[in-house]
Amino acid sequence: MRIGLCGTMSVGKTTLVNALKELPEFKDYTFRTERSKYLRDMGIPLNTDSTLKGQIVFAAERAAELMQENIITDRTVIDVMAFSRLSKSMETYEKDQLNNMLWNLIKDYDVIFYVSPKGVEIEDNGVRTTDAPYRNSIDIKIKSIINTHKPSIKKLAHLQGSTENRIKQIKDTLASL
Repeated sequence: MRIGLCGTMSVGKTTLVNALKELPEFKDYTFRTERSKYLRDMGIPLNTDSTLKGQIVFAAERAAELMQENIITDRTVIDVMAFSRLSKSMETYEKDQLNNMLWNLIKDYDVIFYVSPKGVEIEDNGVRTTDAPYRNSIDIKIKSIINTHKPSIKKLAHLQGSTENRIKQIKDTLASL
Protein backbone atom coordinates (compact mmCIF):
# COMPACT_ATOMS: atom_id res chain seq x y z
CA MET A 1 0.00 0.00 0.00
CA ARG A 2 0.98 3.60 -0.56
CA ILE A 3 0.10 5.57 2.55
CA GLY A 4 0.57 9.32 2.79
CA LEU A 5 0.13 11.66 5.71
CA CYS A 6 -0.77 15.21 4.82
CA GLY A 7 -1.16 18.27 6.94
CA THR A 8 0.30 21.63 7.74
CA MET A 9 3.69 21.96 9.40
CA SER A 10 4.33 21.02 13.00
CA VAL A 11 1.35 18.70 13.46
CA GLY A 12 3.36 15.55 14.19
CA LYS A 13 3.45 13.83 10.80
CA THR A 14 7.14 12.94 11.04
CA THR A 15 6.78 11.89 14.68
CA LEU A 16 3.89 9.64 13.67
CA VAL A 17 5.77 8.04 10.76
CA ASN A 18 8.77 7.41 13.02
CA ALA A 19 6.47 5.78 15.60
CA LEU A 20 4.87 3.54 12.94
CA LYS A 21 8.35 2.50 11.83
CA GLU A 22 8.83 0.83 15.22
CA LEU A 23 5.70 -1.33 15.00
CA PRO A 24 5.96 -4.95 13.80
CA GLU A 25 2.84 -4.73 11.63
CA PHE A 26 4.64 -2.19 9.43
CA LYS A 27 7.92 -4.12 9.12
CA ASP A 28 7.46 -4.58 5.36
CA TYR A 29 7.06 -0.87 4.69
CA THR A 30 9.54 1.74 3.55
CA PHE A 31 9.30 5.02 5.45
CA ARG A 32 10.06 8.50 4.14
CA THR A 33 10.24 11.57 6.33
CA GLU A 34 10.96 15.22 5.76
CA ARG A 35 14.36 16.32 4.61
CA SER A 36 13.79 20.02 5.15
CA LYS A 37 17.17 20.77 6.72
CA TYR A 38 18.97 18.91 3.92
CA LEU A 39 16.97 20.72 1.25
CA ARG A 40 17.40 24.11 2.94
CA ASP A 41 21.14 23.52 3.15
CA MET A 42 21.12 22.84 -0.61
CA GLY A 43 19.66 26.32 -1.07
CA ILE A 44 16.08 25.25 -1.74
CA PRO A 45 13.75 27.86 -0.20
CA LEU A 46 11.16 26.47 2.20
CA ASN A 47 7.86 27.69 3.57
CA THR A 48 6.65 31.11 2.40
CA ASP A 49 9.70 31.66 0.18
CA SER A 50 8.97 28.54 -1.85
CA THR A 51 9.88 28.83 -5.51
CA LEU A 52 8.81 26.90 -8.58
CA LYS A 53 12.14 25.06 -8.65
CA GLY A 54 11.85 24.22 -4.95
CA GLN A 55 8.31 22.92 -5.34
CA ILE A 56 9.38 20.84 -8.35
CA VAL A 57 12.00 19.19 -6.12
CA PHE A 58 9.33 18.44 -3.49
CA ALA A 59 6.96 17.18 -6.21
CA ALA A 60 9.67 14.90 -7.61
CA GLU A 61 10.24 13.40 -4.16
CA ARG A 62 6.52 12.69 -3.79
CA ALA A 63 6.34 11.18 -7.29
CA ALA A 64 9.36 8.96 -6.54
CA GLU A 65 7.65 7.75 -3.36
CA LEU A 66 4.57 6.82 -5.37
CA MET A 67 6.70 4.60 -7.61
CA GLN A 68 7.33 2.33 -4.61
CA GLU A 69 5.16 -0.32 -3.03
CA ASN A 70 4.45 -0.46 0.72
CA ILE A 71 5.52 3.05 1.59
CA ILE A 72 4.47 5.37 4.37
CA THR A 73 5.44 9.00 3.91
CA ASP A 74 4.94 12.12 5.99
CA ARG A 75 4.18 14.28 2.95
CA THR A 76 1.85 13.94 -0.04
CA VAL A 77 1.37 15.76 -3.32
CA ILE A 78 -1.48 17.56 -1.56
CA ASP A 79 1.07 19.20 0.73
CA VAL A 80 3.09 20.33 -2.29
CA MET A 81 -0.06 21.69 -3.90
CA ALA A 82 -0.95 23.69 -0.77
CA PHE A 83 2.52 25.14 -0.22
CA SER A 84 2.83 26.10 -3.88
CA ARG A 85 -0.63 27.74 -3.83
CA LEU A 86 0.47 29.96 -0.92
CA SER A 87 3.96 30.66 -2.25
CA LYS A 88 4.82 34.34 -2.43
CA SER A 89 7.56 33.73 -4.98
CA MET A 90 5.65 31.72 -7.57
CA GLU A 91 3.56 33.24 -10.34
CA THR A 92 -0.11 32.26 -10.53
CA TYR A 93 0.37 30.40 -13.81
CA GLU A 94 3.24 28.39 -12.25
CA LYS A 95 1.04 27.41 -9.32
CA ASP A 96 -1.77 26.44 -11.69
CA GLN A 97 0.45 24.33 -13.93
CA LEU A 98 2.13 22.52 -11.04
CA ASN A 99 -1.14 21.84 -9.25
CA ASN A 100 -2.86 20.66 -12.43
CA MET A 101 -0.08 18.14 -12.94
CA LEU A 102 0.02 16.96 -9.31
CA TRP A 103 -3.69 16.27 -8.91
CA ASN A 104 -3.17 13.36 -11.31
CA LEU A 105 -1.01 11.64 -8.67
CA ILE A 106 -3.54 11.82 -5.83
CA LYS A 107 -5.22 8.63 -7.04
CA ASP A 108 -1.95 6.71 -6.58
CA TYR A 109 -2.23 6.82 -2.78
CA ASP A 110 -4.15 3.89 -1.34
CA VAL A 111 -4.81 5.86 1.85
CA ILE A 112 -4.31 9.52 2.70
CA PHE A 113 -4.39 10.49 6.35
CA TYR A 114 -5.09 14.15 7.01
CA VAL A 115 -3.35 15.12 10.26
CA SER A 116 -5.19 17.86 12.11
CA PRO A 117 -3.31 20.67 13.86
CA LYS A 118 -6.05 20.81 16.52
CA GLY A 119 -4.42 20.79 19.95
CA VAL A 120 -0.85 20.61 18.60
CA GLU A 121 1.53 23.43 19.46
CA ILE A 122 3.99 24.68 16.84
CA GLU A 123 7.44 23.27 17.49
CA ASP A 124 10.50 25.21 16.38
CA ASN A 125 12.85 22.72 14.72
CA GLY A 126 15.12 25.48 13.43
CA VAL A 127 14.03 24.89 9.82
CA ARG A 128 10.31 25.42 9.36
CA THR A 129 8.48 28.62 10.09
CA THR A 130 6.71 29.06 13.41
CA ASP A 131 4.27 31.59 11.93
CA ALA A 132 0.88 30.47 13.33
CA PRO A 133 -1.29 32.37 10.78
CA TYR A 134 0.74 30.85 7.91
CA ARG A 135 0.39 27.39 9.47
CA ASN A 136 -3.36 27.93 9.63
CA SER A 137 -3.46 29.15 6.01
CA ILE A 138 -1.67 26.00 4.86
CA ASP A 139 -4.14 23.86 6.83
CA ILE A 140 -7.11 25.63 5.25
CA LYS A 141 -5.57 25.20 1.79
CA ILE A 142 -4.90 21.48 2.38
CA LYS A 143 -8.51 20.93 3.44
CA SER A 144 -9.71 22.84 0.39
CA ILE A 145 -7.57 20.71 -1.94
CA ILE A 146 -8.82 17.53 -0.26
CA ASN A 147 -12.43 18.64 -0.72
CA THR A 148 -11.84 19.61 -4.35
CA HIS A 149 -10.13 16.33 -5.21
CA LYS A 150 -12.18 13.95 -3.03
CA PRO A 151 -13.26 11.86 -6.04
CA SER A 152 -9.58 11.09 -6.74
CA ILE A 153 -8.86 9.95 -3.17
CA LYS A 154 -9.30 6.19 -2.71
CA LYS A 155 -9.46 6.32 1.10
CA LEU A 156 -9.26 9.41 3.31
CA ALA A 157 -9.09 9.40 7.10
CA HIS A 158 -8.71 12.26 9.56
CA LEU A 159 -6.29 11.94 12.46
CA GLN A 160 -6.14 13.92 15.66
CA GLY A 161 -5.17 13.48 19.26
CA SER A 162 -2.01 12.04 20.75
CA THR A 163 0.46 9.99 18.74
CA GLU A 164 -0.95 6.86 20.40
CA ASN A 165 -4.51 7.83 19.42
CA ARG A 166 -3.40 8.57 15.88
CA ILE A 167 -1.65 5.19 15.62
CA LYS A 168 -4.84 3.49 16.73
CA GLN A 169 -6.83 5.46 14.16
CA ILE A 170 -4.37 4.42 11.44
CA LYS A 171 -4.52 0.75 12.46
CA ASP A 172 -8.33 0.82 12.59
CA THR A 173 -8.53 2.45 9.16
CA LEU A 174 -6.13 -0.03 7.58
CA ALA A 175 -7.92 -2.96 9.21
CA SER A 176 -11.17 -1.81 7.61
CA LEU A 177 -9.73 -2.06 4.08
